[in-house]
Amino acid sequence: MELNDNPNSNNIPFNTCIELPPQVNSQGFWKKQKPDSDGLLKNSLPELELQMVMVFCLSHTFHFVFKRFGIPKLSSDILTGLVLGYALMDEHGNPRDETLFTPTGQQILATLSMCGFALFLFTTGVKMNIGMVTKSGTKTVTIGVATLFVPFLCGLITKEVIARNLSLSDKNKLSFVFITQCLVPFPVISSLVSDLNLLNSEIGRLSMSSAMVSDAISFFLTAAFLIIRVSMDSLRAAIIDAVATTAFIVVSAFVIRPIMFFIIEKTPEGRPVKDIYVYTIIALALLSCLISDVLDQQIFMGPYLLGLLAIPDGPPLGSAIVAKLDCFVTGVFVPLFVSTSVLRVDLRKFVFDNLTATNAILVMVTNIAKFVACYIACFIYDMPTLDSWVLSFIMSTQGNVQIGLYTSFRDIDVSIYFTSSLFTFIFDKHFDIFTNNCYQMQGISESVYNLLVISILCLATIVPLSVKFLYDPSRKYAGYQKRNIMHLKSDSELRILVCIHRPDDIPAMINLLDASCPTKEAPIGVYVLHLIELIGRASPIFISHQVQKKALSQVSYSHNVILSFKLFENSNWDAVEVNVFTAVSPRKLMHEDICIMALDKLTSLMILPFHRKWSPDGHVELDDGMLRALNNSVLQRAPCSVGILVTRANSGRTGSLLSAQDAYRYSVAMVFLGGKDDREALTYAKRMVRVSSVRLTVIHLIAPDEEEVGEEKKWGIVLDAELLKDVKYKNLNSTQYIEYVQEVVNDGTQMASVVRGLVDEFDLVITGRCHSRGSRQISGLDIGWTEFPELGIIGDLLASMDIHGKASVLVIQQQEIEND
Repeated sequence: MELNDNPNSNNIPFNTCIELPPQVNSQGFWKKQKPDSDGLLKNSLPELELQMVMVFCLSHTFHFVFKRFGIPKLSSDILTGLVLGYALMDEHGNPRDETLFTPTGQQILATLSMCGFALFLFTTGVKMNIGMVTKSGTKTVTIGVATLFVPFLCGLITKEVIARNLSLSDKNKLSFVFITQCLVPFPVISSLVSDLNLLNSEIGRLSMSSAMVSDAISFFLTAAFLIIRVSMDSLRAAIIDAVATTAFIVVSAFVIRPIMFFIIEKTPEGRPVKDIYVYTIIALALLSCLISDVLDQQIFMGPYLLGLLAIPDGPPLGSAIVAKLDCFVTGVFVPLFVSTSVLRVDLRKFVFDNLTATNAILVMVTNIAKFVACYIACFIYDMPTLDSWVLSFIMSTQGNVQIGLYTSFRDIDVSIYFTSSLFTFIFDKHFDIFTNNCYQMQGISESVYNLLVISILCLATIVPLSVKFLYDPSRKYAGYQKRNIMHLKSDSELRILVCIHRPDDIPAMINLLDASCPTKEAPIGVYVLHLIELIGRASPIFISHQVQKKALSQVSYSHNVILSFKLFENSNWDAVEVNVFTAVSPRKLMHEDICIMALDKLTSLMILPFHRKWSPDGHVELDDGMLRALNNSVLQRAPCSVGILVTRANSGRTGSLLSAQDAYRYSVAMVFLGGKDDREALTYAKRMVRVSSVRLTVIHLIAPDEEEVGEEKKWGIVLDAELLKDVKYKNLNSTQYIEYVQEVVNDGTQMASVVRGLVDEFDLVITGRCHSRGSRQISGLDIGWTEFPELGIIGDLLASMDIHGKASVLVIQQQEIEND
């Protein structure tokens, strides 16, 4: 059977034999083949498996090297396709070895990867919140519109100026190039921002919102242009296409979406969605590919619109779908799609003729125009120059969506109708391209296709490197004067940032805040940040429940947090002011939300829950390694003092508040060895004894006959003595219950025995994370041998698994006023 699998390879035929029905499974590698057998790889399944393994291994090998330079995975996938295409294909586009990457095998691989890419766009649509487009501010809309229309106009004018010597057919081919270069696809921007870890930054949020606006406008214009271009040939066909497309959108938005909300209502709170619903939705996504093909559209349109219009983003339904598909689709299918698409690039056939040169100029002009348009829009809204540059780079990138468009257009040989006549009427009635509204357009040539893929590779490599070089998210802390409790006036407001991850964090934090004894003379400002992992969404969400009064009904998972802390505020009228916020972001970027909140609200202390949870019988019930990594990230970047609260299951008061304060006195122990962290912890402990319901015991552990060496240590001892003076000599108010105990310990072993005895005598033990250097009290207990270095030596002892007591532990790290 004679086939020509490559229509653009100078029409060179080759012969291949296809066995019908095809033999999918082999007889096995070790099994003896028949004399007339073609071998293992002549079966489609082993060939497909080997192709996928080759693409996967080569792509990850490239990425293992390039990621150290900040080059994203997309560049490695494109390079994989280039290398495999050059190594496995001859100059005519035929396989060098007919046992691997045969024409039939390439068709199977391309079909599988195309299906996977359609599912990728479906999951991207599920993650998007189309409602954010209507809530976008003027700056977001301006940037989204400018980056779409300005490069279109510049490309349109440039094409007509430099393409006068080309034939009409070649001119028409240019239209597709500059139009696709103007697009700002949301999946591409979202992937880049996520790879750069900028989702929580202002630049990341603005770029994704602008891309969403641009994408929405592109879809609207595409639908309008579809009606116009078809009506030029057949009014009846235009009506059918318009009605069918409108019906698909209406059914998705007003029939399927209410069904999705019905499924969510039938799912008990906190329980996963039933698998049958998830599998049915995935089947609908595959069916939408067929519907798109029937409507003469790209197969990507149906899944993308279905995910965008019909499936609510976030938990429980959107996150369940993304959890089922995202890992395999993003990790396997998308790299496979990119690499197999680039397999068809053959730089040996690259011909830099007039058409290719004109396309190269169009690519440069449209991308430069997009960059300049975004920069000018940012300048109008008084954005910093460096941020404007970074945002312009991000909005100018290209990725897998453009590769999908170019690959599909390379294969087609159908009538394409552009609506350029609309722009003729508006701008210039004398453009040559508009002499015919309907024309036959061939797929783009191999040279142009090679040029476009190389341009994507260049942009996908240059943009991330430029952004990393220009933009450092941590620079927001530069010049910021770090805050702590020691440098506050005794009667000033103490601003505390409280982080909530799980429901059981709520009573523990309220108990601690209540023990902090807020009064009208020394009030406490509490900023509660409910942190939720971003699952099933593309964009992070940050909600102020004071600004958005309706947010309580919109974000039901913060309902308990809001009510609990508002009850605490009402119980301490004029002494506590509570502001609740919800942040939905990836775990690896939550520290940015925490630090930015502390920065904006000028807090002096932030309190983080410990990553380990105990059951009532003393066993470890939960050990969240990602939460521990989050706490460590905050400790390294925090602009204020940080406290980590270790809560035992049977610790704390009975309830969040005392109904009768004289019925129970909250006992607090402060273990003091010396050093800035201990001084910060003692300052906080002294604020707790402003009322009679708290009893404080300061346990000062000293070494016998300690010889002081060094001016730094001597100055530290002076500061320690000054802070301990009013406690040691009982110079505080007579109504305050405070006791000073001095213990002499020779080494870390004696110190550990003293500390371990505190867990059953007190409700709360406070200590600093780090202590004075060279202290004999902790000799033998090297911080490098502790299980939890983030808690310090004493905190690590109290959080040990072999200690079963009622005492909670608060470990405090001070941030100095001077910049580090």
